[in-house]
Amino acid sequence: MSDYSIWVCEYSFVPEYHKSGVLYGAHNQGFLKLPYCYVVIKGRGHVAMVDVGYSDRDYGKVLGDRFGVVNWRSPRVVLGEIGLAPEDVDTCFISHAHFDHFGNVADFPNARFYIQEREIAKWVWAMSLPDRLRWMMVAVDPGDIVRGVDLARQKRLVTVNGALENVLPGIDLHPADDSHTWGSMWVSVRNDGRNPSDDTWVLAGDLVYVFDNIHGPGGAVDEKEVYTPVGLAVGSQTNLVLATEQMMQQVGYDSHRIIPVHEERLRDTFPSRITAEGLRITEICLADGETSRVTA
Repeated sequence: MSDYSIWVCEYSFVPEYHKSGVLYGAHNQGFLKLPYCYVVIKGRGHVAMVDVGYSDRDYGKVLGDRFGVVNWRSPRVVLGEIGLAPEDVDTCFISHAHFDHFGNVADFPNARFYIQEREIAKWVWAMSLPDRLRWMMVAVDPGDIVRGVDLARQKRLVTVNGALENVLPGIDLHPADDSHTWGSMWVSVRNDGRNPSDDTWVLAGDLVYVFDNIHGPGGAVDEKEVYTPVGLAVGSQTNLVLATEQMMQQVGYDSHRIIPVHEERLRDTFPSRITAEGLRITEICLADGETSRVTA
């Protein structure tokens, strides 16, 4: 029995992203493709997303150009590839407030958004600091934070203080404070509806960029794996490693069940297809009775 279908939907990408940003300490080791994606979870009468991407206009476009992002496509185009529209989305879990994850809330008019209270509060604090400390805002659009606060005014923002079970049936939220960002969080889907579950998927946000963050720089899946954190941490790499251990515990140390959305090699691990727009759809699992969106 599977309650939910899960797809990773690429909406743009950076053709050459410095490897040291993805893997801590990988200096002078070249570049790799960095897909920009969000996750769609469909089932139990809900359409949910983990993150919403960014809008390719105003300061979002400035940041996208600064990071070398190309081939941006709107949620209407991207979700259309799996038979959905932005209006179908009723729930959005925001892993953290960097522009490429929290920058497109306006395109989801019927959604309620969940974010860690610490995440949005600390970005408001960071915005108030002198310009000499603005490194902390390197990947944040202040307008996204203001729009997030306006969601609260509309009663469409839920600020979560720590862990939250069954925010939707079988879907849990987990905090990772002072790691990649002030209040990052990861999402677990217990796809058999049980607790404990034998069919859990972890959607890691930016706590894990690529498989190598779990298996070490060699990327080998064996007993010698050494967690190697991502390169960017507003908090600490120590907390990133500890969050990785928590995620691994959640899936019984089956790393195949931790999904890093920035990982290009998902296409080699799960059924995938490239759309007419040159973007990838990866199918992590299908709910009972659901039709594949990547195979005929």
